[in-house]
Amino acid sequence: MRQILISGVLGLFLSLIGTPLLIKLLASKGYGQFIRDDGPENHHSKRGTPTMGGIAFILATLIAYGLTKLITGSQPSFSGALVLFLFAGMGLVGFLDDYIKIVKQRSLGLRAKAKMSGQLIVGIAFAVLALNFADARQLTPASTKLSFTQDFGWALPPVLFVVWALFMILAMSNGVNLTDGLDGLATGASVMVFGAYVFICVWEYQESCAHIATAGPGCYEVRDPLDLAVVAAALMGACFGFLWWNTSPAKIFMGDTGSLALGGALAGLAICSRTELLLAVLGGLFVLITMSVVIQVGSFRLTGKRVFKMAPLQHHFELKGWSEVLVVVRFWIIQGMCAIVGVGIFYAGWAASN
Repeated sequence: MRQILISGVLGLFLSLIGTPLLIKLLASKGYGQFIRDDGPENHHSKRGTPTMGGIAFILATLIAYGLTKLITGSQPSFSGALVLFLFAGMGLVGFLDDYIKIVKQRSLGLRAKAKMSGQLIVGIAFAVLALNFADARQLTPASTKLSFTQDFGWALPPVLFVVWALFMILAMSNGVNLTDGLDGLATGASVMVFGAYVFICVWEYQESCAHIATAGPGCYEVRDPLDLAVVAAALMGACFGFLWWNTSPAKIFMGDTGSLALGGALAGLAICSRTELLLAVLGGLFVLITMSVVIQVGSFRLTGKRVFKMAPLQHHFELKGWSEVLVVVRFWIIQGMCAIVGVGIFYAGWAASN
């Protein structure tokens, strides 16, 4: 458990001190945010704010995890390494997108096909590797079975598992990306979900089927739950540190570099902790905002009418007269409730099986 505390504190400290250094570097190079002309008018003042801030918490997380292993003398796990690979890999795709937007002055960044190809390459690599590296109990980082609070149902063929994993990775990455429209919104929401995963993975470790003497009937067959908690703690701490600078008025934006990385980390934690479908509850705000875009686009194409003043959903409330801070705080409350309900469902699932 000491690893979890060290990882979280290091992630927080490194992000807290590293982000202002990144702000100075990006500002000196003139790497500022592009703002849509058709967005809320109060966002125009944000034009030029340094972006690509995801670099700060990506590096903070990776360094915090590595230092934790050095300090405690423990070995990295395949599950933890794979989640971090997905996290950094998706961040790299987002970085290329941000870099082209800023340096090449092309508002759309990477071409759609190139961006999707990058996400697919990273996602497929993660999914394939996650079905390998079995431990002494023949457990791999991921399971081909679907999962809610634990695995259930029949095992999927490996090809279908890869497709399912890709769907989760793309859905969460783009969900966080859509949520990242207001100062601190996506960062604060992510902190809550990573916090929930610290609890979930610690509980899975305590109730692991590997503990033969104490294992109950509802024990968890998860490959490396303790190390997943260490990763989640590093992510939570790094996002907390970044939030200090990203909250309104933001001194820096995470950009696609950060949003794609966070979405990948959330999907990776869900897959490796066997809580895939539960992620839709734990990350309920991301699902809600994504669905608002789906509804808006679907309604306009079918009827020519818009359901919301603007999508994603947070901008609808801005155009209704809510201040940015009010939208962010209320959406944080929604996400907090989703995380609490998700953890409650997870615990209820364990209680019902014991």
